[in-house]
Amino acid sequence: MKPKPSIILDRVLSRFGHASRTESREAIVAGRMKVNGRIVRDADCWVNPERDIFHLDGKRLAPARKLYLLFYKPKGVITSHGDPDEGKTIYAFLKEVMGWVAPVGRLDKDTSGLLLLTNDTGFADFVTDPDSRVPKTYLVKLSRLMDDATIARLAAGVEMRRGDFAKPESVRRTDDRGKYTWLEIVLTEGKNREVRRMIEAVGFKVLKLVRTRIGPLTPEGLEVGKWRELRRAEIAALRALTPLFGRGGD
Repeated sequence: MKPKPSIILDRVLSRFGHASRTESREAIVAGRMKVNGRIVRDADCWVNPERDIFHLDGKRLAPARKLYLLFYKPKGVITSHGDPDEGKTIYAFLKEVMGWVAPVGRLDKDTSGLLLLTNDTGFADFVTDPDSRVPKTYLVKLSRLMDDATIARLAAGVEMRRGDFAKPESVRRTDDRGKYTWLEIVLTEGKNREVRRMIEAVGFKVLKLVRTRIGPLTPEGLEVGKWRELRRAEIAALRALTPLFGRGGD
């Protein structure tokens, strides 16, 4: 007989697509969650999502409709939910979204461009898993002109601060405008501030950074500060990038 699936209670809300694990823990500790009719305040207790019945604030929980959004994040906006200045977070632009979504990875405050958001935790895990190798493309304006040898050095991989190594999929010059070089850099690793740290490792600074692609997704038709739902074909195209997908998602 197949074993019954079990998860920790604080994963129920995120697994069902209703809230983050942090928000789930807060709700559980506050006594807002019931399992099989009984209030449970232990966020780490094991439950069976196929067998057990869950209520939040008296309302029975069921899996939410899966949401997959593409957002064009403006520069100066934080990829966060908890910043006290609401006007500086991505959620100030997502007020019309009917349901909870979380960012798939992050863009730092000074970076603009494409950001995925979803309530499908399996899909998010897939996109952010380094083994999935979903390519992310960035357009970078440098602080000065960069010669071909330095571009080749970047493409070969560089050691960043704290011994972290970055190996991009590709690096190419797109333009030299006046005193500045523009590069297109494609990454699959998703390390923290990876593009900026790579550029700093070869003695340059980033003046502008825009994420222009996530896999097959581009900002075509999407204005800065706006979002749209992904089409089914786009979700399928992302999933088809690697056979790793299938461990989660819809």
